[in-house]
This record gives sequence, structure tokens and C-alpha cells, in this order.
Amino acid sequence: MARLVLKFGGTSVADLDRIRNAARHVKREVEAGHEVAVVVSAMSGQTNKLVEYCREASPMHDAREYDAVVASGEQVTSGLLAIVLQDMGVNARSWQGWQVPLKTDENHGAARIKEIDGSFLVERLSQGQVGVLAGFQGISPDNRIATLGRGGSDTSAVAIAAAIKADRCDIYTDVDGVYTTDPRIVPKARRLDRVSFEEMLEMASLGAKVLQVRSVEMAMVHGVRTFVRSSFDDPDAPQVGVGDLPPGTLICDEDELVEQQVVTGIAFAKDEAQISIRDVADKPGVAQSVFGPLADANINVDMIVQNISPDGKTTDITFTVPETDYQRAIQVLEDNRPDIGFQNLEGAKDVVKVSVIGIGMRSHAGIAADCFRGLGEKGINIRAITTSEIKISVLIDSAYTELAVRTLHSLYGLDG
Repeated sequence: MARLVLKFGGTSVADLDRIRNAARHVKREVEAGHEVAVVVSAMSGQTNKLVEYCREASPMHDAREYDAVVASGEQVTSGLLAIVLQDMGVNARSWQGWQVPLKTDENHGAARIKEIDGSFLVERLSQGQVGVLAGFQGISPDNRIATLGRGGSDTSAVAIAAAIKADRCDIYTDVDGVYTTDPRIVPKARRLDRVSFEEMLEMASLGAKVLQVRSVEMAMVHGVRTFVRSSFDDPDAPQVGVGDLPPGTLICDEDELVEQQVVTGIAFAKDEAQISIRDVADKPGVAQSVFGPLADANINVDMIVQNISPDGKTTDITFTVPETDYQRAIQVLEDNRPDIGFQNLEGAKDVVKVSVIGIGMRSHAGIAADCFRGLGEKGINIRAITTSEIKISVLIDSAYTELAVRTLHSLYGLDG
């Protein structure tokens, strides 16, 4: 017998038929003798609708009331799933985030989890009851509902799994696992049986949309084995995957990986923008004058390239920001132009960041050289480069996205 947390996303509970299908997955695990807690998202499209209601009511709405409205989507789903499970003969009860309790900080709309007392839930599970929990929400220090930001149900599920010391957290979604890259771009992409926490964190932060970044961070910190699987698989089909797992991808500690490929996957992010400031005086403190104001405006800067002029007197600085922050970043730089002292400001939004990821890169030389050579042979110009122990990211023109991803996927032997 194991203790499991099952999380169902919005597409997996989009209507009553999907909720019934999710309930069959839950019932299967209960009948196998497992203790089961379930975390649910709002039904597909409901959160967007509730957010829009808030905006129409008042563009400057109170964040606390916003949370009260948007958290209702998960409350509806949890209640409906509990009703369906009861109708199937499963002892189930729904609970909201504040009833667990899942305690957050005071940052309404994008709260962070501070503490979870899992003892109440553990007691119910030990009595044979399935706890159906509303994801995405908790209770703040002011004793009000607080939501965790978009995709927060993944984080709720992993945090609850950590709090009750679950053996595994199963994330049911509309895909059947984590792939070497987007199968819509590369039909030969293959599903990975296991991925390390570090690799998944890089993949999630660099464009893969399977899991929310914060949920992967939490899983890595607390050692929560997380399993990505499809909710659309037949719940009654044989659960035959690799080893003792059903079909899907296990995200786990590096020690659990049977074999370590040099490169695990290729990720890409289209929501990038490039900014270049030209002819800045090359003197101590110039970088702070550029990036300090951007940090104060909560604008995240990623790739940075600095070039020194031949005479050593001026420098050009190129960097990337999220595309949604592009106009704001331009304005911040213009406002601080007298302090920075640049001559020209240039920008581009038709760029994409393509990343090569793999923990095996730590012990293999030449991975970056292969990447640059492969792109060069295809006539793809690289605008900027960043690297870490387990990733190489390049910024290229967005028109070359598919060609670059396919080229690198084949180059590193990932084609299935």
C-alpha cells in the first residue's frame, strides 16, 4: 500500500464526463489499497472567466476580493468530484485550501506557501477516506483566501504530497508524459521514462509547459517523486509502463536514473524579447545603472552579452526580458538614460530562446561546440548565449525555431 496524491488539471476536469473519468482513476487507486488524496484545478476555462468578471467589475479591484472570486472555481470542481466519487461508492469528502490548512504569505493573487499541517489529512486518509482538495489556494495571515498564481494547483499538489509524506505525486494532464521536445515540432520526439528534478526545472523554466516551475522547485527541495501521466488514458486499462510504474514520466532524484544521456531534451521559449543599448561608457558601475532600475521594476533579465569597443572607452550591452515586460523595460531604460548614458537603444521581439538540457553535459566536453556547429551549418545566426552545468541556451531569430529544434534534436541522437 502506498500514499498517493493525484492532481487533475483543468482539461482533465473540463466537464462532468471528464470529472467522472478522473473519478475512475481515483477509484482504481483506492481499490488497489492505496491511501489517496486528490488535488483539483478549476474546470477548463473557468478561471479565465472569473478573472474577466473581476476586471469588468473594476480594473483596480482589491486583490483580496479577486482571490475570493477566482478561488471559487476549484471549490466547484472539488465538490463535484467528491459527489461523483460518493456515487461510485468511494468514501470521499471535499476540502478547501484553508481547511487543510495550507498557510500562505500575504501576497494575494500570487501567494507563496509558508506551511502545511498535514496531520488532519493523514488521519482522514488512514480512516479510508479520499480527501478531494481545492488546489491553487490557501489561507493568508489576514485570515482570507489567497491564491497561488496561475498553475498553482501543481504547486498545491506537490506541497501537500510533501506535507503528508506521500510516496508519489501523480500529475494527470492532457499529455502522457514529458517528451524530448514538443512533438508538434518534432514528430520523432519520444517520451522520457525518467527525468531528474534539475533537468525538469530547466525544461519547465525554458519553455516546456508540462509543469509549473514552482511545483518542480518544491518537488526538488522536498524530494517528492512526481509522475506526469495522461488523464485521458482508459482508467481500466492495464497499468503497464517501465519498471513498477504505469505509462508516463517520473521526475525524481538523479540517483534513480538508470542511465544518463548526455542530452535529455530540447526546450524553446517564444516569449522572449531582446534589448540592446549601444555606446555606453565603459566604467565601473555601468552594469548596475542598467540592471538596477530593471530589478527595481521587477523585470527579470535573462541572457546578457557585453561587447567592448576597440578603443576600450564604450561598451554595448545586450540582454533579454520576457516579451510581456518589453515595453515596460524600454520605458525604464529611457527614464534612466541620463544615469546610464547610452547613445542608442534597440529592441526586437521576433526572437526565440532554444535550450539544450541534460545532466550528462557535466561530464562530457564539446556539447556546446556541437550545438554551435549544427546551427551554423543550417545558416542560423546566434544573437546571445548563456550556459550552466546542465544547459546551453541560444537566442535566435524566431523564423528559425522549428529548424533549430529539429536540427539539435537529431544532432544529439534524440529522434525516436
